[in-house]
Amino acid sequence: MIVRDRPNAIAILFAVRGSVVPEIVPHILGVALFSVAVTALSRYHLMEVSSLSVMPITLLGIVLSILLGFRNNAAYDRWWEARKLWGQMVYEIRSLARASGSLLGESDPVRRAILMRVLAFAHALKTQLRAEEERENLAYWVGAPALADARRKSNLAEAFIAQSGQLLGEQYRQGRLDSMGLKILDERLTALSSIQAGCERIASTPLPFAYTLLVHRTAYVYCYLLPFALIGGLGWAAPVLVAVVAYTFFGIDKLSEHLETPFGRDPNDLPLDALCRINEISVADALGEPAPKPLPVQDFQLQ
Repeated sequence: MIVRDRPNAIAILFAVRGSVVPEIVPHILGVALFSVAVTALSRYHLMEVSSLSVMPITLLGIVLSILLGFRNNAAYDRWWEARKLWGQMVYEIRSLARASGSLLGESDPVRRAILMRVLAFAHALKTQLRAEEERENLAYWVGAPALADARRKSNLAEAFIAQSGQLLGEQYRQGRLDSMGLKILDERLTALSSIQAGCERIASTPLPFAYTLLVHRTAYVYCYLLPFALIGGLGWAAPVLVAVVAYTFFGIDKLSEHLETPFGRDPNDLPLDALCRINEISVADALGEPAPKPLPVQDFQLQ
C-alpha cells in the first residue's frame, strides 16, 4: 500500500510510484499513434471524417462512464471489506490476549501457546491469500511438533485455530477454566475463523469475467473511435485530447483490477506484512516480552 504525504500540485503530475501509468503507457501510445494516423489521413484529404457526428461517441462515453464507475465501486468495496476484516483481526487478537490474561493468568504457559498459534494463523492466512510459498518460519511461533501436526490439515491457518481450541478444551476439562470463560475465549477464536472465511471469499470470488470483458472492450472501442469525432473540430490537437481521455479510462480500468485483488503485492494492495507485525506487537505487549518494531515504509510502500 502506498503511504506518502500528498505531493504539491506540480509534484503530483510527475508522481510514478503507486501510479498505474507504467502499465497503461503502451495502450495510451497505441491510441495516440492511431489518432495521429487518422488525423494525417484527414488533413491530407485521404479520408473524410470531419463531417462525422459526435453524438454516437457521446452516447458511448456515457455508457462507458457508468460501466467504469460501477466496476470501480465494486472493486473498491472488495478492497475496503478486506481491510476491515484485517482490522477486525487486530481487534480480536488483542481481545483474546486481554481476556486470556484475565481468565488463565498473565504468565500461564497455555495462554502463551494459544497466542503464538494465533500469530501463526495470521501469517499462514497471509501466505494462503497471496498464494505464495511460505516465507515465515512458522515453527518459530508454535514449535516444530505443532507445525508438523498442522501441516497434516488441508487448511494450515484453520489448523492453528483448531489447535488453540483444543488447548482451551483441555483447560476446561481440567477445571482450570469454567464454561463462561471457555465461551468468552472460544468466541474470539470463532471470530478469527469468520475473518478467514471472509478473506477466502474475497480471494476466491472475483468480479464476473463477462462484466470485466465488457468494460475492457467498451473502453478500447471508445478510445479508438474518439479520433474520428474530434478531428473535424480540433485538427492536430485531437491526438492529444484522445491520449488524455485514454489515460483516464484505461487508468480507472487498471486501478479497478488492482483493487479487485487486495491481497497481492501490487503497490495499492493491502499491507498484510505490516498488519501481521501489528499483531506481533500486540501479543508481545500482552505477554510482557520485547516487542518488534513496526515495519517501515520503503520507497513510499508498506508491504
